[in-house]
Amino acid sequence: MTTDVTDTGVGTIRTGVLGGGFMARVHTAAARAAGAQLAGIATSTPAGSATAARDLGYERAEQDAQALLAASDLDVVHVCTPNATHASLALTAIEAGHHVVCEKPLATRVDDARDLVEAAARRGVVGAVPFVYRYHPMVREARARIARGDLGALLTIDCAYLQDWMLLPGDDDWRTRAASGGDSRAFADIGSHLFDLIEFVAGDPVARLLARTRRVFDRRGAHEVTNEDVAAVLFETESGALGTALVSQMAAGRKNALVVEFHGANESVRFEQERPEELWIGARDSSRVLLRDPATASPDSARLQRMPAGHPMGYQDAFNSFVADVYAAVGGAHPEGLPTFADGLRAAVLTEAVLASAATGQWIEVPR
Repeated sequence: MTTDVTDTGVGTIRTGVLGGGFMARVHTAAARAAGAQLAGIATSTPAGSATAARDLGYERAEQDAQALLAASDLDVVHVCTPNATHASLALTAIEAGHHVVCEKPLATRVDDARDLVEAAARRGVVGAVPFVYRYHPMVREARARIARGDLGALLTIDCAYLQDWMLLPGDDDWRTRAASGGDSRAFADIGSHLFDLIEFVAGDPVARLLARTRRVFDRRGAHEVTNEDVAAVLFETESGALGTALVSQMAAGRKNALVVEFHGANESVRFEQERPEELWIGARDSSRVLLRDPATASPDSARLQRMPAGHPMGYQDAFNSFVADVYAAVGGAHPEGLPTFADGLRAAVLTEAVLASAATGQWIEVPR
């Protein structure tokens, strides 16, 4: 079971949140589950802040982001605002001495992400990015099996992250414009999750890649679209495994279909985010579905299993475990697999490589 906030050694965590949308609600539920005190929230308008504070249960609504970041009574600030604002808000929070949980992408530029890594280290604060799919217990089980050699040498990786919420020409969102969403949308938004999972589970970083991107509609509603709807990536890991990845926000009928499949010389494993209680294991003479069970799981997987076998766990459970680990890190613990600002920087490096490859048509070496 994950460490909860009572084990942090710093007493009750006082939490502040920037933003009032879906992700702010998810972060709030996780902070509440970890035992935090919901101290303050700020959205883009004072009226929105007041509504969010009332609906989500915060002690106070701040007038704006700067007022919340200046508050001296906060331990952790969660940044859940549009992508292009992440870097500046996270940096201000760090300089104010707050620990920070920043939604991905950590920054829309590699240099900004690197500055955040360095600033957090300099100030001695925890900086975390919610690559929460790491926190599905069956992801940890797949990781443990690869690490102990069950699969043998890694040969190939087949993966995808498919959604359909941008399928129609009238589907619009702030993410479609570089000024608020950044130069990359599909890859930075969901491809970053996919590639974080690939490298985390395999323990084998991507060394080089070749990418193509596609923007299907040049305009959505009244707005010009400035970033991609689809990215297809061919990649090679440091060990020599070859991989294919398809990332799309225009795959009809697919709501949140993240799938990773690893093929080794002895066995294969497959995890599907929409079926988080299962891990498919394939061999030459048979295949089977392993169901989540803390009694038989690897230690790192069992640690995250808040419910006994047969009692389904899902996305919010994974998020709750992530936030509990962040708050434990605030107290000086070192939770296994906690995604930090360094992982956010890695995602920015991969995103930049994908865009560069798509622009040039060339293989790109991915720096470490």
